[in-house]
Amino acid sequence: MSDARWRLDGKTALVTGGTRGIGAAIVSELRTLGATVITVARSGADVNADVTSATDRARIAQAAPSDLHILVHDAGGNVRGPLVGYDDATVEHLIALNLTAPVLLSRDLKPKLRDAVIFVGSVAGLVALPTGVAYAAAKAGLAQVARTLALEWAKDGIRVNTVAPWYTRTPLVEPILSQPDRLAAILHATPLQRIAEPVEVASAVAFLSLPAASYVTGQCLAVDGGMSIQGLAAL
Repeated sequence: MSDARWRLDGKTALVTGGTRGIGAAIVSELRTLGATVITVARSGADVNADVTSATDRARIAQAAPSDLHILVHDAGGNVRGPLVGYDDATVEHLIALNLTAPVLLSRDLKPKLRDAVIFVGSVAGLVALPTGVAYAAAKAGLAQVARTLALEWAKDGIRVNTVAPWYTRTPLVEPILSQPDRLAAILHATPLQRIAEPVEVASAVAFLSLPAASYVTGQCLAVDGGMSIQGLAAL
């Protein structure tokens, strides 16, 4: 018999942005571990919704079961560019999508939550990158949200953590990875010398969802091939 600490049988999870890329891999991983997974996305999902819409967030909260064991916030996006290249609407959208929506949806689902909340952040929220200030600020804020909620919700037995990926092979980043110079720069900054696969990020999310991680809360787990700890590239 398998150790129940490493299974999610009988658990229900809700994953936003769960129809493609990292989100789809998270859904698959949680289902493999035995969880029933509700997928939320703007198309092709169990719950068709835009997390930046108050009306849609209300529908998500209503659709969630009364016992929601795991909540994974994966919906997000970036517009890469310098700050002076952003108009007001772009900045507001990036903050709304990557920070405000996960905070408000967590609040709305709190009465139903039982075990764990995992935010999918980014190493852009941990270290400085050349562009993308609005996205970076939102992801940095998300990690702090997790730390604060870990304290606030500890009394309820709800663990709150963040997973922070680096470049991961998804359709959204393929245009960047297809540029030889940019790919070379990314690999040079990554000690493991390769791009992550979505399942590798999903595995970290799955671990934080498991009973085996029952004493882990308020943490930000970088899934970045060592990028965020490299002060000087190894020779």
